[in-house]
Amino acid sequence: MAQLADIARVLADVGGRLKQLRTQRRWSLSALAEATGISTSTLSRLETGQRRPSLELLLPIMRAYRIPLDELVGGPEAVDPRVRPTPRRVDGSVVLPLTRRPGPQQSFKTIVPATRTSPDPCTHEGYEWLYVLSGRLRLVVADQDLVLDAGEAAEFDTRLPHWFGSTGEGPVEVLNILGPQGERIHLRMPPGSPE
Repeated sequence: MAQLADIARVLADVGGRLKQLRTQRRWSLSALAEATGISTSTLSRLETGQRRPSLELLLPIMRAYRIPLDELVGGPEAVDPRVRPTPRRVDGSVVLPLTRRPGPQQSFKTIVPATRTSPDPCTHEGYEWLYVLSGRLRLVVADQDLVLDAGEAAEFDTRLPHWFGSTGEGPVEVLNILGPQGERIHLRMPPGSPE
């Protein structure tokens, strides 16, 4: 539904943009009609929003003005793609969110101090994928007690009692992805790759 509203908003703004371009260039409707082969009445209705813009109408106008189509229709606004995380402390660890918007999957970078070594398992809905960026991670899932080195990954159902921390040898940096219950991370191998 949001996409349809965005499309309707973009189309509603085209008329004003067309009129602004024409007046900035000091073209009359008849001069634009002659350059495009579109009647003056159709151009006027486009500018006032009484006629819905179509590619058949916009392409000749774009060519006459020698501008890209997105300048006529107002392409999407470029936003700064960088995520500026606000660190927070959770059980002694520093957690940096890597996703901007709430949604079914969330990504975090967690920095676990060397002092976090005593397991205190918890459970919650969801599925978690961990990747060790640096250090050695101790991971307890149900009755398994594992050590993961940098470059190793694990995934598990978070309804199982779980905990992760340091082995005590130093801090650990971990990339976490949390997803909805039952949703697992799948890596696709290119055809012909060894499994």
